[in-house]
Amino acid sequence: MNLKKIKIISTIGIFLLSFLTHYLYKWFPNDLFAIFFPVNESIWEHMKMLFTTVLLYSIIEYFLLHYFKIKHHNFFWSIWITATLSIIIYLTLYMPFYYLLGNNKIIIFSVLIITIILIQLISYYILNSKNIKLNYLPIILIIISYIIFGYLTYYPPKNELFFDFNEEKYGINNYNI
Repeated sequence: MNLKKIKIISTIGIFLLSFLTHYLYKWFPNDLFAIFFPVNESIWEHMKMLFTTVLLYSIIEYFLLHYFKIKHHNFFWSIWITATLSIIIYLTLYMPFYYLLGNNKIIIFSVLIITIILIQLISYYILNSKNIKLNYLPIILIIISYIIFGYLTYYPPKNELFFDFNEEKYGINNYNI
């Protein structure tokens, strides 16, 4: 087993895990899960799902890297950078299709797979790079990211990105807009 194979496995694992994380809040609705998992069907809440899925799968990847004794560097940087870039890449690829064709499941899943492949390539590069200083700074950045996610879940801006067209509401609120 080598890093390249781990990244291929991770691509599949993140894709499959995203289906589970999509429904976790619906199955176990509570304030803690609201911070980590989508509370509605808005585009933004799905970015939170993608970020969390990358982080959750990194736990599995950590154990795989150590079990197979695969040399790597910058693990925490890789997690934060790829989780953050997953949002940027997904939105950059998805939004033009969304505005042209609307909400299309084939496009959603295609863009998701492309995004996961791209972030795994980036992660591969980061894990093979020389050590980046301050390797624990990404943990603080992840915490800050979730503070932002939590805030935006409870106080979303009145923007199309945050609007759930199925429920006709923003964020976690129980009232319709």
